[in-house]
Amino acid sequence: MFVPKTDNQSDLEEPCRNPGPWQCTICTHQNETSYISCELCGVLRNLSLYFNNAVGTEGGAKRRNKHSGVSVLARSLFSPPSPKSKAVVFSDGFQGNTNTTGYMQASLDALHETYMTHKQRRVNIVPFKFDTPSPDDMVSAGLKSFKHVRKVNAEAPSIDSVDIAGKKVMDDHDLVTQDAHTDPSSSAKLDELGGNGSSVDVHIQNKTPVLDDELQHLSLEGKPKNIKAKIKKPVSVSQYKAEPWMLQGEDQKMPRQLNLAIVGHVDSGKSTLCGRLLHALGRISKKQMHKNEKEAKEKGKGSFAYAWAMDESAEERARGVTMTVGVAYFDTENYQVVLLDSPGHKDFVPNMISGATQSDAAVLVVDASVGSFESGMGVNGIGQTKEHAQLIRSFGVENLIVAVNKMDSVEYSKERFSFVKSQLGMYLRSCGYKESAISWVPLSAMNNENLVTVASDTRLSSWYDGNCLLKAIDSLAPPRRDVSKPLRLPICDVVSSHMLGQVAVCGKVATGAIRSDSKVLVMPSGELATVRIIERDSSRLNLARAGDNIAIGLQGIDPIHVTSGGVLCHPDYPVSVASSLELKILVLDITVPILVGLQFELHIHHAKVSASLVKILSLLDQKTGKASAKKPRMLTARQAAIIEVKLEREVCVEEFSALKALGRAFLRSQGITVAVGVVTRVPEQVQV
Repeated sequence: MFVPKTDNQSDLEEPCRNPGPWQCTICTHQNETSYISCELCGVLRNLSLYFNNAVGTEGGAKRRNKHSGVSVLARSLFSPPSPKSKAVVFSDGFQGNTNTTGYMQASLDALHETYMTHKQRRVNIVPFKFDTPSPDDMVSAGLKSFKHVRKVNAEAPSIDSVDIAGKKVMDDHDLVTQDAHTDPSSSAKLDELGGNGSSVDVHIQNKTPVLDDELQHLSLEGKPKNIKAKIKKPVSVSQYKAEPWMLQGEDQKMPRQLNLAIVGHVDSGKSTLCGRLLHALGRISKKQMHKNEKEAKEKGKGSFAYAWAMDESAEERARGVTMTVGVAYFDTENYQVVLLDSPGHKDFVPNMISGATQSDAAVLVVDASVGSFESGMGVNGIGQTKEHAQLIRSFGVENLIVAVNKMDSVEYSKERFSFVKSQLGMYLRSCGYKESAISWVPLSAMNNENLVTVASDTRLSSWYDGNCLLKAIDSLAPPRRDVSKPLRLPICDVVSSHMLGQVAVCGKVATGAIRSDSKVLVMPSGELATVRIIERDSSRLNLARAGDNIAIGLQGIDPIHVTSGGVLCHPDYPVSVASSLELKILVLDITVPILVGLQFELHIHHAKVSASLVKILSLLDQKTGKASAKKPRMLTARQAAIIEVKLEREVCVEEFSALKALGRAFLRSQGITVAVGVVTRVPEQVQV
């Protein structure tokens, strides 16, 4: 610290006071007399120019050179006293040295001791010593050796820090905090720590090895994304026993839930059929229907009024096609029906797969119009009528209702209906449907003919005396439910609502049962969550069993761990997670052979993952199911084979023999479904 001199001597007179070569006070370099700054480091000979904004004499500005911007204030604070300096003692007790330029110089400790208050004086500021590692050096050393085995002296005492208010912040071994102003012992400890600079410096030197070793084991990298929570080793599923609350007693006459998928070729009238059915059953208010009709007419799409009951998004209404699976509810005498309106456009088949995989039965809607039916059957390729029929059968759906729609466009012709039935029936039997499990219903959704009541038009009633669509749905065989196995609920979608909370999922309970306030395991993340709310059709439930399509609000889990395609499980019986699979597939009507190395999309329940064909293990005889050829070069249309695939990421899966709902697979490439199959083995099974 420098104190300006009191005389009025000019700065220009300073060089004349010390004739001959002069020594720099910073780098000790010997400079010529003519130099006003150090030739080596650029420090001015007269340090007063660093503190004066203007030069008082003419030509003073010439003393500044290009090095005048270099700060020497910090260096001069720590520079040793000049040999020619002399000690000076002021009236307030401050002692310093006068250097050759007439300025006062003193150590930082002396300045603090003189001018700081008694309280502030307890914590001394000690000049940094470059013989000890800096914080940056310690972090660098820690990053280089964080993998080394930790070796810390257990007997080394810990450092106690002191805050501004004079309170001692205890380490992990101290449980009592005392005030430095009221407790003498605290003041004594503070005096011991901060009474002089040397004592603090000794503490720092003693603790540096310990701190260095502590920092060696720190990592600045984030937590790996693929890290999973620790889950206790799963118990064999054979040891699982359903609890009494999971079983539905005979006295509980709750309506059974039926998940009904509406599928078919684009523009076959699926959404219109759903909207007309809901309106006829009173599930859509007159006010809402009037609003839909008005908006549809304003946009020049008057015929879409009923379809807008299911297609609620602005994009779907603008494009005139269903893009996502719409969900609605209605009741029959025997069932609570969950209506799943699936998209028919080929670009949205993945959405159709994700939604319709929850179905127990299906309604295949066919357009009876001349040309439209042929287009759906795929005269020039695979039509969506064929593809949807094959996919629905691969989902495990055995009961099918074929709704031959738009019969009014063909004057309710019996001949046209018979033609459609013969052409499509042949293909359905090839997909594995039994004739007795197929119901054929001619109707006109737009005109409400044969939809909820028997046909009133004589052109139809004259030759058709079967069930209407609603009666056919109510006559379906009840689906099988399995509550004897652990909970499995594939997550169809992740939502966020005011009623359900920030983290909510929806899907169909595949096996087992679930109730409020119970714990569930979210796979594949392996995180535990608590069931907060269970809802079905906006109604609160205490529990849900296998077959129920529900929405669940979860708590105690970060939303990042809950994704579509995951599975909610029993905490003691987690689902398998795999990155490679062995599949038994049936190749569909393809034009390009399937070769090893094929890249495709694999769909398993609600999970969609990129995959590649690693091996073709063997061909299968479709009649006997036995291997007919080993390691064939390629697969062609309508061949069955055993293959091995490699997945881009892990998915939740089960072998088909253990759980059918999680054991079905669909292979899609270049926008078409090339094969369907089941999981026969999980070569790489990860039980986390």
